[in-house]
Amino acid sequence: MSLLIIVVALAVVFDFINGFHDAANSIATIVTTKVLTPFQAVLWAASWNFFAYFVAKHIIGEFGIADTVSKVVIEQYVTLPIILSGLVAAISWNLLTWWLGIPSSSSHTLIGGFAGAAIAAAGIGSIHAGVIIKIASFIILAPVIGMVMAAIITLIILWTFRNVNQKKADHILRRLQLVSSGLFSLGHGLNDSQKVMGIVATAMIAAGQIDSVESMPDWVPLTCFAAIGMGTMMGGWRIVKTMGSKITKVSALEGVSAETAGALTLFITEILKIPVSTTHTITGAIMGVGAVKRVSAVRWGITINLFWAWILTIPVSALLAGVVYWTFDLVFF
Repeated sequence: MSLLIIVVALAVVFDFINGFHDAANSIATIVTTKVLTPFQAVLWAASWNFFAYFVAKHIIGEFGIADTVSKVVIEQYVTLPIILSGLVAAISWNLLTWWLGIPSSSSHTLIGGFAGAAIAAAGIGSIHAGVIIKIASFIILAPVIGMVMAAIITLIILWTFRNVNQKKADHILRRLQLVSSGLFSLGHGLNDSQKVMGIVATAMIAAGQIDSVESMPDWVPLTCFAAIGMGTMMGGWRIVKTMGSKITKVSALEGVSAETAGALTLFITEILKIPVSTTHTITGAIMGVGAVKRVSAVRWGITINLFWAWILTIPVSALLAGVVYWTFDLVFF
């Protein structure tokens, strides 16, 4: 029981760091365009992160992404030391990428850590390869979908406001950013909180506390959604700088387009029950709005560096989790 408590506590810590790490995803553009101050922006985003719980619980009626995450490792191989090792590796990688200002994926860090620890403990046959491949495929698909949707939305907005005075258009778009950033924060809460829920539920199943993800007590989702909201309130200013200015210069138009495209992409993946990276999604969307202006408006060199960070996240997290598991096994277990 004591190990389960440690695992759950670490999972909540990871959820908090996830919100802290990914705060930039939903507030970078709204802060960059000065629609809200940084403090106002994190409060706005955190509120929508937590409100996502009520959407998932009472409107969608299920936590499908949590169920998908719980199936990354075949149930018979899941143990608390495996989950603990995966969480330690994921937290370590998240903090490192935050410190370096790299918008990596907390989602793929968690999944890579979980899978890597399982492989270290029981071999490659302990993981659901199909589930991991489906999740990993969205390393490419999520930013591409976000980029295409953002480009289309940008063109629609440009056409809609073609005869509107620029000052008036900018005023309207700055107000619309409140809506678009709120929607993206809602999608962030829906997607990212459930990943940790899946880990906590898996730990409780391994400890014999519950039988399935569907039977987890209400305090689990409430705690996870609250933790990510609190983490978001702490901000993530190193990554805000990368997301809000280094990829392409962002105006109110680009902010509305990118956030709306990112939100729609996250809602689609929620329906499909696929855990995706909100970081990848919004980065692709920002690239899309930049490319509409002109291809050279996107700083592709920085984008390529980000892409490599995304590709390496799962294998590096898996390797790190394997080392952590072997160390724990040698010292403690």
